[in-house]
Amino acid sequence: MTAFCRPAQWLVVALILAATPALAASGPPSGFALTDDADLAFTSPDKATKIEQYMKDSGDFDVKWQAWARRGDQMTELKPEQGYGAGFRFTPDSQWLVRMQKTGSGEQDLYLYHVDKGAFVSVTKTSFSDLAWAYFHSRSDTGKMKLDYHISANLVKGTEEAYRGLGVHWPDNRYLVISGEMDKHPKNVAVKGLADWRCRYDLKTGTFDVPAMFAKTNAEALRWEIRR
Repeated sequence: MTAFCRPAQWLVVALILAATPALAASGPPSGFALTDDADLAFTSPDKATKIEQYMKDSGDFDVKWQAWARRGDQMTELKPEQGYGAGFRFTPDSQWLVRMQKTGSGEQDLYLYHVDKGAFVSVTKTSFSDLAWAYFHSRSDTGKMKLDYHISANLVKGTEEAYRGLGVHWPDNRYLVISGEMDKHPKNVAVKGLADWRCRYDLKTGTFDVPAMFAKTNAEALRWEIRR
């Protein structure tokens, strides 16, 4: 007679747990506190995602900020960690998210995220604004302009209504309009640089362009200055 031994129930559970990968803790690390600034809290149009921003002040001007997207019980960090709080704007379908990140006095970057398997993830390996500036430099009319001081990339208001306020009839959830600015202070000029130069990003194709409607104001933006 062959004996058959059934494993104890506790042993079966232990074996299953040992074979199951441990789930990483969700949320900011120790030392980061949720800001109570209502202007730094954002909710997606479908109410499914809330953006929470956490700050850690280690003293001696060592301040760090982390942004997290909360969807139910799941939290995902919207990298990278920065030295300031940020503004956020969703597309109406709640599938795309733009981060407007201050990086210094008169300077700002943009980061682009998209929902993937229920969580927001970075769309580009570098910042979204870096891609926009690369496009700026690739053009024959702007490529020779040096940008080196107070560089700011901004998301033009109107994402929520597909920029109807600009008098266009673009498809919903399709385009982002970016404005580039830069200040510098050469001799005999109080302020000179770039003022509200605009381009458009197609979320469907991942490409930039400059619609004809921006041509006149973009030309003026390249000549912008205030004399002393």
